[in-house]
Amino acid sequence: MAAHNRTNMTARPSLTRATTEAEPLEAWREIVAQIGRDVAGPLTTALERVIQLTTTGKIDREGLRVLRAEIERARRVGMVGQQLSRFASKRLRQSHERLDLAQTLQAVLTHRAREVNARGIQVRQSTRAIEVLVDPALLFSLLNAVLDWAAEGARTSIDFRVDQKDWPPHGRVSCSFALEPTDGATLESLNWHLVGQIAQSMGLALHCDTDETHVTLALEFPRTVSDPVEGMSAVELDHGDASTLNSKPLAGNQVLVVSARREMRLLVREAIANMGLVIDFVGSVDEAVDFCREGWPHAIVFEAVLRGERLDQLAEEIRAELPGFSFIEIAEEGNAFEISGFNGMNHARVGRDGLHQSLPSALVFELSKQY
Repeated sequence: MAAHNRTNMTARPSLTRATTEAEPLEAWREIVAQIGRDVAGPLTTALERVIQLTTTGKIDREGLRVLRAEIERARRVGMVGQQLSRFASKRLRQSHERLDLAQTLQAVLTHRAREVNARGIQVRQSTRAIEVLVDPALLFSLLNAVLDWAAEGARTSIDFRVDQKDWPPHGRVSCSFALEPTDGATLESLNWHLVGQIAQSMGLALHCDTDETHVTLALEFPRTVSDPVEGMSAVELDHGDASTLNSKPLAGNQVLVVSARREMRLLVREAIANMGLVIDFVGSVDEAVDFCREGWPHAIVFEAVLRGERLDQLAEEIRAELPGFSFIEIAEEGNAFEISGFNGMNHARVGRDGLHQSLPSALVFELSKQY
């Protein structure tokens, strides 16, 4: 089933059909142009700040924070562009599993709570238990893209709802919000195109109703698990295959690497370069703490030599909000891969000698447990 888009826009800029329903060449030309504009804007401002820095030799803490934010905005646009290209390639290998929509949505919103709250946006939920057959990582990517898109246009709050249509009995995730009255703002951002592309890849129906003050988006899941009703049989279950674990797309997950040594950073970068992850590097645990103040990554990889009371405190703080959060320690020697929970450890461990083979597997295993 192809993704569908229904819109009704008045005073606001119009929200067009999903990208994949428009003329392919013209649609992708516009998206490429939009990526260029969205990258050039923050990078131009960042370059002006760098020129000023080279002239004066000075930059205050606030200026440094803004410079980092501008560079981060440009990088995020690049990552969305990569995801769009990947989902449009139609070469995805999906492993359909039985998942609870409400639980998955709650996990995503919990993970992003600190980041969204920092924007001054309140997120509310009204959910019921609805099970669907989907690829776990694609559902995770879709819900994150919806949240990113909604946060761009929401004024003060976003309402999420999980329910089931009476007929056809499809599970449904809805998102609604009042529009931020910003001159020149548009809902047809790159994140909107990403939502449409992922929905298309998953075979979902996508509807979006808008007016000058409010937006409601709904995603329908045709493969909804339900009890037989009036002769209708439940959808055939596909519980997936453990052998497909390594094929789950983790693109877009953010991994923070804590390493003081340049050679170790290079080894980590080379080991996971082809996984489509967003990788950030810091040189100390204190820098990791500062990094996490703006939002949690999806996993933290750290050198064993840095483990101590400060890192344990950070782990406790994160796990107080995200109990299943992934920490992976890099041991100085050896090539073993030990999963979290092995020998009582609350984090995974890989040996430096086998980093290239073991670290990707460790990340896939540990991150997949969060879906």
